[in-house]
Amino acid sequence: MKILAVVNGEYGRRKARIIRERGPEDWQVHEWTAPAFFPIVIDDPIDFLPSQLPLADLILALGEHPGIAELLPDICKMTGASALIAPVDRVEWLPKGLMNQLRGWLKQVGVVSVFPKPFCSLTETSYSLRGQRVAYSDPLISEFAHHFGKPRLTATVDPESKTIASVTVERDTPCGVMRYIADNIVGRKVDDAEYEAGMLHHHYPCLASMGVDNDYSDTLLHVSGNLARDAMAEAIRSYREVQYFKPEGFVEK
Repeated sequence: MKILAVVNGEYGRRKARIIRERGPEDWQVHEWTAPAFFPIVIDDPIDFLPSQLPLADLILALGEHPGIAELLPDICKMTGASALIAPVDRVEWLPKGLMNQLRGWLKQVGVVSVFPKPFCSLTETSYSLRGQRVAYSDPLISEFAHHFGKPRLTATVDPESKTIASVTVERDTPCGVMRYIADNIVGRKVDDAEYEAGMLHHHYPCLASMGVDNDYSDTLLHVSGNLARDAMAEAIRSYREVQYFKPEGFVEK
């Protein structure tokens, strides 16, 4: 699969680098750095694009400025891409109204688009969470989401010390935080692992927004952190001791 990552800041570059380094060997991941500044009104997107771009199947819109959204339909036409992922890790980079416009523009040029909020909510069949969850069907996006998106782990536990012995990342987060957690949680007590995963998530750090998001009534940083905690909790579920509450005066028969 040929992927073009559209970036213009360090956050996007970090995700592109991690996807390039940790993705399948047969993926080709190129980057194009978009302008850092845009006028209030963009008369012609072509004025902000290079004369040519590498061919691509999938576009990763990792820009950190809303003006970049207006370039994406032309980028898809120039590269021949048929699918696009535009994650929403900070709403100021892709406000909802602009996101809906972009979805319409891309549909007009025959491009399937998804807008995972946050990026680490993406799975092979859906994106975003709870009432914001959206189902989709596209083989290219599904292939990407098999490797990067909503974190998925397996873990082993030392039976004597009750500590994490090893962690395998089956699906990493695009920013790499899940691999960071997996590498640094080995040796921690299994009963503390869910909490420790949340703390490591914040230490990485995740760069999702710390402002309260209207769709979730929570910060995207916390939404992302809960996804990491949930992945760890699921990985160690069979190793944890179940604590049962017994009311005062309870007598076993």
